Amino acid sequence: MKNWLEGQALFLEKNDNYFEAGLPKLDGVKISFIGDRKTAFLEFKQGKLDYLSGLESSFANELLTDNGELKDAWNGKVKFIKTPFLNSEYLGINVSKEDNPIRKKQIRQALNYGFDRALMMKQLRNNVGKPADSGFTPFGLPSYDPSIKGYEYNPALAKQLLQAAGYPNGEGLPEITLYTTNGYQDLCTFMARQWKEIGINVQVETLESATLREKVRAGSADFFRASWIADYPDGESFLTCFYGKNPAPPNYTQFKNAEFDKLYEASLNENDDEKRYQQYKDMEKILIEQAPVVFLFYDETAVFVQDNINGISKNALNLLDLKRVDKN
Repeated sequence: MKNWLEGQALFLEKNDNYFEAGLPKLDGVKISFIGDRKTAFLEFKQGKLDYLSGLESSFANELLTDNGELKDAWNGKVKFIKTPFLNSEYLGINVSKEDNPIRKKQIRQALNYGFDRALMMKQLRNNVGKPADSGFTPFGLPSYDPSIKGYEYNPALAKQLLQAAGYPNGEGLPEITLYTTNGYQDLCTFMARQWKEIGINVQVETLESATLREKVRAGSADFFRASWIADYPDGESFLTCFYGKNPAPPNYTQFKNAEFDKLYEASLNENDDEKRYQQYKDMEKILIEQAPVVFLFYDETAVFVQDNINGISKNALNLLDLKRVDKN
């Protein structure tokens, strides 16, 4: 580390005594801390940044087609790297709070049936990522099974579930507050509009990331936007979020289910992959039925680099490895 300007930039320089001869290829790296994504994109567009990771609706349409491909205007200027990213995006529901208006299972299920994931991904994510329609564990893992039937867009069924919960057309159901951060406000607003059509009124409240994390950790957020990135490439890294004996984190929804816990504990001691993956799938079915979360999408990496950058590798954990990267 050569220099660190707090809140501005981190400067790293090459170690000439590194044990692998000829590596790294770069003389140094400057990491800029830019809080606003639109500002970061503008600097990337102007050539002041070589590397930009992540996607936001404010600039997605300028770079990508509706099908998630780099637009022709950027070919020869920018490289786009997309690959399965072991990250599940979701809305968490605190199922332990007695006064939570969406604590009833039918309402949680209605929320899951009440918005169009495919349309959301097309309009706001340019189809970078896939709708979460097969449980919580994302595609890209060997235990992922697309044959597991999750939630699809079915507003008629959502209305039936609301009626079964005692709120026909949403009558008598209190307004629900959904906490999110600025980067996900567009997604949450999209869902809130569709939920309103079936009778569920959701108010989207935007908080700073640190404030939201603290509310979720303390259990004071009834309904919140969150994501879970794999610590290691196995389904257990995701299913641990719902093990009843785990605190928050990682069990932010405070979900407890005896059958789920039994399967989870058994999977920890199972060395046969095929048997363990079946236990994972059985746990997924419980999560889908109980719906402690609103399943959103399985993420994909969206990495953009200037055309003169070579050697950036695809990585399902979205780790940045610069050992063999060079800049012409």
